[in-house]
Amino acid sequence: MDYSCSAYELKCNECGKRFGNQPISACEDCLAPLEIHYDLEAVRKDFTREKISAGPANIWRYKALLPIPAGFEPDLPVGFTPLVKAKRLGERIGASNLYIKNDAVCFPTLSFKDRVVSVALANAQAFGFETVGCSSTGNLANSVAAQAARLGLKSCILVPADLEPAKILNTLVYGARLVRIDGNYDHVNRLCTLIADEYTWGFVNVNLRPYYAEGSKTVGYEIAEQLGWKLPDNIVCPMAGGSLIRKIKKAFGELVALGLVEDKPVRFFGAQATGCSPISKAVKQGNDYIEPQRPNTIARSLAIGNPADGPAAAKMILGTGGWAEDISDVEIVSGIQELAETEGIFTETAGGVTTAVAARLYADGRISERETTVVCITGNGLKTTDAIVDRYVLGRAVRPKLADFASYLAELSGVPEAELALAGV
Repeated sequence: MDYSCSAYELKCNECGKRFGNQPISACEDCLAPLEIHYDLEAVRKDFTREKISAGPANIWRYKALLPIPAGFEPDLPVGFTPLVKAKRLGERIGASNLYIKNDAVCFPTLSFKDRVVSVALANAQAFGFETVGCSSTGNLANSVAAQAARLGLKSCILVPADLEPAKILNTLVYGARLVRIDGNYDHVNRLCTLIADEYTWGFVNVNLRPYYAEGSKTVGYEIAEQLGWKLPDNIVCPMAGGSLIRKIKKAFGELVALGLVEDKPVRFFGAQATGCSPISKAVKQGNDYIEPQRPNTIARSLAIGNPADGPAAAKMILGTGGWAEDISDVEIVSGIQELAETEGIFTETAGGVTTAVAARLYADGRISERETTVVCITGNGLKTTDAIVDRYVLGRAVRPKLADFASYLAELSGVPEAELALAGV
C-alpha cells in the first residue's frame, strides 16, 4: 500500500526509482537503501527562521522538514538539547571555540535515539502497526520501549545477550518484551530483518528505517539555530551504523537550500572504537568499501561490525575533507572522565569515544584551535556505569566530627593537618 504525501516520498539513492510512502527500506530493483526526499519548494513557506522560532522548544519546531504523516499531532517534547561552550575541555585539548551538543539529556530516555524513534513511531501508527520493535545495542531499545508505551503500542526488542545491565533494565521497566540473542548486533539485526518479513510488525531500524533516520536531522537543525543560524567549521560525531553523521550533513544542506544559513564548507569527522571501526578503517584507506568486523569493545552502543550506512558515511566524510579516527578502550574511559571533569557532562562509552577522538584530532593538527567545532555527545553515562566503576574506590566512613574529617582530609591530600587551610585543600 502507498501512503502518499505531496511533500516527501521514498526514493532509491542508486537508480532513482520512487516508492511513495510505505514501510520498506530497500529498492526492490537494485537493493540499494531508500531515503526520504522532499519537495523543498512545497515546504519553503513553512520552514523559515520566524516560524521555527515560534514553534515548540523541541524537534517538532522543524516538522515541516520531517516525514510526519498528515493528521499526526506530536506531543512528546523530544530534543532541542543544550549546545554548551566547552571552555575547560577546550583549554585541555587545545581548542578555543569548542562546543558540546549534549544529547545525554534528551527526553525521554537520555540519548539522541529519542529523536529518531519519535519520527519512526509516528509513521508506525500511520501504517497501522500495533507492534513495534528494533534491533539495538541499548539506547534504541530504551527509546522504542518508552515511546511505544506512551503511544499504547506493543513492543518487542531484540538485543545482544551481553548488553549493559542498565540498558536492559531501562528497556524492561517500560513493559517491553525483550529478547536477548546469543550473538553480536549484526546477528540481531539480520534476525530482525527476517522477523519483519514474517510478522506484521514495524521495526524502526528495518522496515521503518528511512523515516527513523530522518529524525537525526534535527541534531543538525538545532546546532545551526543555536549557533545563531550559522554553520560550524567542523562536526565530530560518533559512528555506529553511520546514519547520524550523514543526516547532520543533510540537515545543513537543506538549511542552505532554503536560505536559512549561509553556505560554507563544513568538515565531518567520524569517531569509532578501535575494537569496532569498519568506517574509520575505510576512511583511513581512502575508500568507501566497508570490510565487516567482529566487535570487541566496551563501546557497545557503537559496536556494529557491518554498518548499513557505512559506505555512504565514509564517502561523505572524505568528500568534505574530514577524517575518521578510532581509539582504544582505555582511551574511551579517559574520554568519559575528561568530559565529566572539565564540563560536568557524564556521557556513556560512545561519548568517551567522541571526546577522545576530538582530542586526537586537535593533537594531530587535523582541526585548528580557532575553528568552530561541535562535538556530538549522544548518550548518558548512567547507562554504562560498568565501564568505569572499577576506576573509583569508596573511602572509609568518617565519624561526624570535625577532627576526624580534618584527619581524613589530610590522609587523602597528603598535606599535614596544620597546613590544610593554608594549602586551600
